[in-house]
Amino acid sequence: MNSTHPDNGQRKISLTVLTILRVAIGWHILYEGLVKLFDPGWTAAGYLESATGPLAGIYQSLATNDSLLAVINAVNIGGLILIGLGLFLGLFTRVSQLAGIVLLLIYYLSHPPVFSEPGFFREGSYFLISKDFLEMIALVVLMFFPTGRFLGLDGLREVASGKKMHRMDHGQPDTEDTRADVNRIRRREVLKHLATVPFLGAVAYGALARRRMESLEEQNLVDASSGATRRFVQQIMAGSDRATLEELKGKQFTEETGQLTGAIPQGKLGNISCSKLILGGNLLSGYVHSRDLIYVSSLVLHYHQKERIFRTLMLAEQSGVNTLLSNPVVMPLMEEYWKEGYGKIQFITDCAGLDYSDGVKPMDFQAYMDLVKDAIDRGAHSCYIQGETADYYIENNQAEKIVQVMDMIRTNGLSVGIGAHRIGTIKKCVELGIEHDFWMKTLHTHDYWSAKHPTWHDNMYCYDPGETIRFMETLEKPWVAFKTLAAGALRPEDAFPYAFSQGADFICVGMYDFQIIEDVNTTLAALENVQDRKRPWRA
Repeated sequence: MNSTHPDNGQRKISLTVLTILRVAIGWHILYEGLVKLFDPGWTAAGYLESATGPLAGIYQSLATNDSLLAVINAVNIGGLILIGLGLFLGLFTRVSQLAGIVLLLIYYLSHPPVFSEPGFFREGSYFLISKDFLEMIALVVLMFFPTGRFLGLDGLREVASGKKMHRMDHGQPDTEDTRADVNRIRRREVLKHLATVPFLGAVAYGALARRRMESLEEQNLVDASSGATRRFVQQIMAGSDRATLEELKGKQFTEETGQLTGAIPQGKLGNISCSKLILGGNLLSGYVHSRDLIYVSSLVLHYHQKERIFRTLMLAEQSGVNTLLSNPVVMPLMEEYWKEGYGKIQFITDCAGLDYSDGVKPMDFQAYMDLVKDAIDRGAHSCYIQGETADYYIENNQAEKIVQVMDMIRTNGLSVGIGAHRIGTIKKCVELGIEHDFWMKTLHTHDYWSAKHPTWHDNMYCYDPGETIRFMETLEKPWVAFKTLAAGALRPEDAFPYAFSQGADFICVGMYDFQIIEDVNTTLAALENVQDRKRPWRA
C-alpha cells in the first residue's frame, strides 16, 4: 500500500515555499546588520533625525544624546545580525521572528509612508505600505508555521536533544508508526537542516564587498605619507610650465579684486592673525569629498597643476585671505611658493595620523611625529590635530598620543589646535583638560538630500549640529568651523551666515580660484549681518 498521504505532500510544498521566504528575509536583515558592522562610521543619527509622523519627536530626541545614540547603534547592529542569523539558519526561529516583527515595527513607525516623502527611508513605499511593513507581515505569517523545524537548526536541535522527529517531509503520514527515533535519523536528515549554513559566507562576502566598493583612490589620496597625493605632488613639481609660472610672479589680479565689497577682518589663532575666511586645502592636496563619485579627486588633481595652485593662493592673498589650511603633503609646493616670491600666505598644517591603505588604523607613531616635525621645519605657521585623527585616538582611549604630538608642536613655538568631526571628541578633550589654542570643529546643517541616507558614505561631517552649537557656546578658545558647506552640498549664502550666527569665529572653506571673490564677498555679507549669535566672539 502506498503510504504517502496527499495532504503531507501539499504541506511539504507549503513549508518549502515558506522556508525560502524565511531565509530570504533573514538574508536581507543579516546583510543590513553586517554592512553596518563593517562600516566604522555608521550611525543611526541621520535616520533618527529624519523621522516623520506622530512619533517623530521621540525618535529625533534619541539622536541628541551621544551616549544613548552609541547604545542604539550597538543594539540596532546586534539586533539585525542576531535576528538575521536566526531566520537564515532557522535557529530559535519563533523568537527571531517575533524580534524581527518588533524591530521592523520600530522602523515602520519612524518613517510612516503616509507622512514621508519618497527617499532613502521610504524604500518601496506605497501610501500605507512599505518594504518594512511587508516584511513584518511576512514574519507574522511565518509565526504560524514550523519552518525552523522543517529546515533549520531548530530541527537539528531536536535531533541533538533526542526528541522524536516528524517525518512529514519524507512524504509519510504523521502517525506513531511513521515517527522515527533519533538514533534512526538518516544522515541526509541532518544535512538538510544544515543546508543554509554554507551560504553564510556569501552573505558576509557581499557585505564586505559593499564596504570595499569605496574607492581605493579616495582612501589613498588622504594618506599623506605614501598615497597618491604625494606622488601627484611630485609630478606637479617636476612637470610644470616654467614660462607660465614666471608670468605669475608679481601679477596683480586687479580685475578680480576690483569686485570685492570690502576687506576681510582678522582674528587671533594662538600667536598668528588669520582672516575670518581661511582657504581649505583639500582641493589643492587632491582629496575631494565627492560621495561615491570616484573620478572627482583625479579630475581635481589634473585641474590643479602648479600654476593653478599658485594662482589660487595669490588670488586668495590679494582678496584678503591670508591663511591656507592643508595637509603637510603640499609643503614642497609651499616652500617654492614662498621662496620664489609668489606670496606669503600663512600655512596651518593638519596633523593627520591615520593610515587608510587597509581600513582605518593609526600610522606608526614615530612616523607620525616625524611627519608633523617635517612640516614645522619646512615653515608651517600653526598646527592642529586633524579631526579624524583626534576622533580615532579619543575613541580608542589614547588621548596621551594627541598630547604628545601637541607638546612637540608647542615646544617648537607654534600654536596648536584640536580638530574633530564628533562633538564627543571635543567634550572628552575638555574633560581631560588638554591644553590647546583653538578648536577645529565641523559645522553644517542637514538641509540637503544625501544627509538623509541611513548609511554614512562620505555624506555627513557634523553629525549633531545642535549639540555642537550648544557645547561650543561654553568654550572660550577660538573656533574654526570647517565642512561648513557639507562638501559642496550647501550654498555659501546659506552656510556662511549659519556658521557665524551659531558661534564660529572663523570658517575654513575649500575654494577653487573662480570661487574666491564670490566667497569673500559672501563672508563679508555674513559678518556684517550676524543675527542672534549667542556665543561671544573669541577672536
